[in-house]
Amino acid sequence: MSAADIDWAAVETALDGQGFASLGTLLDVEARDALAGAFGDDAPYRSHVHMARHGFGRGEYKYFRYPLPSPIAGLREVLYPGCAAIANRWVERMQLDVHYPETHVAFLETCHGAGQVRPTPLILSYREGDYNCLHQDLYGGIVFPLQIVILLSEPGKDFDGGEFVLTEQRPRMQSRAHVVPIRAGEAVVFAVNERPVKGTRGDYRVKMHDGVSTLTRGARFATGIIFRDAL
Repeated sequence: MSAADIDWAAVETALDGQGFASLGTLLDVEARDALAGAFGDDAPYRSHVHMARHGFGRGEYKYFRYPLPSPIAGLREVLYPGCAAIANRWVERMQLDVHYPETHVAFLETCHGAGQVRPTPLILSYREGDYNCLHQDLYGGIVFPLQIVILLSEPGKDFDGGEFVLTEQRPRMQSRAHVVPIRAGEAVVFAVNERPVKGTRGDYRVKMHDGVSTLTRGARFATGIIFRDAL
């Protein structure tokens, strides 16, 4: 499947209903192996984070430097317009004074004008016993309400456990959890912070958090496509 085959109307329906949606398999095995295999190198990355040092969980992640690997750069550009159209409808429903440009180039210009010039796409590595606490990626003044995760390893073959988890914090209600099944190479788009939900008296806001459950065996690699640049 290619990015051109994505049914964005179906994606929006899923995002509206549950806060996440599959975009299909967008990275083949060659691209996945190349990205995961380069995790031990230093040259492609601008920073390296050990989660345990910051109370984020256990595991590691690295932010890519520019120029981004071609598969990441290409997907970041071609997936942005569909995501931006949904994001603009969401902010309108939530009555927020925000508008996202139609192209990723224009959005990056907005980020750079605010001093946010560092790339945010990253790769994450988990080993047995590692996990990622529930969180929101909201650093930087300019944010984008959707981001994408692509699994680089094969569940059941390369690792067990390590499920992608989302929670919805609903007003005056108990939180709801989603365990999101992802195949190797599959991309899932999800809400980063708040999303609108239709209620009996109009739209209300649901706050989202994402994380990864404890890995019980093997090694799990994933890449995150975050559309904005950061400070």
